[in-house]
Amino acid sequence: MPVATEQGARLRPNREEPAVDDDALLTEQMSYYRAGAAEYDRPYAEREDLRELLAAVDDLPIAGDVLELACGTGQWTSSLAARARSVTAVDAAAEVLALARARTASATVRFVEADLFAWQPSRCYDTVFFAFWLSHIPPARLPGFWNTVACALAPGGKAVFIDDGPAAAAEEEVLSDRPTPVAVRRLDDGSRYRIVKVFHDPSSLTIDLAALGWSAHIRLVAGKFIGVAEPPATSA
Repeated sequence: MPVATEQGARLRPNREEPAVDDDALLTEQMSYYRAGAAEYDRPYAEREDLRELLAAVDDLPIAGDVLELACGTGQWTSSLAARARSVTAVDAAAEVLALARARTASATVRFVEADLFAWQPSRCYDTVFFAFWLSHIPPARLPGFWNTVACALAPGGKAVFIDDGPAAAAEEEVLSDRPTPVAVRRLDDGSRYRIVKVFHDPSSLTIDLAALGWSAHIRLVAGKFIGVAEPPATSA
């Protein structure tokens, strides 16, 4: 998913925003990405750090049959397809998938509209890739998510992921003291939406993955992080 373009962290106390449960928050997050599909690609055109990350795909261990989670408008899909035997790209928002299909002219790419919190892959893949999606998963759902990724990987497969590190919090309007970290995003029409936004520290994320049985190497690039992880041996 794309990063926000707001500059300067703006913390809001709880009294200004009623607490919401994860289900309601995820529903609002989906509404944001559906309503803002036409604005989705703007940061990629404006920001050098994102263009640098797009180029970094060429150096990542992406091969074979690839599953792309939260593909958005397909910014990453064409690059994946150039290195893969096939790509299955999944997103829950029909509006962004329409843009992804228009951008990606490849017979080896298949798009799937599905809720990633409910969807389960019907086959295994050599690579599972997701960019700017991990930060949108509530912490309580992370173990289940990583289990789904592990089950989707063929023996010897790897998960490859890209996301915002802690420094990116300065670019967001963050709501303070929430059980699930929340940021506010605004669209051009003035509408505002709350989304899940977890700024994972690479070191802590590596430790958390190790606790789940994963072996991960995570490095900082252009203020973001790129991770490559292998699942627990028993998942195969």
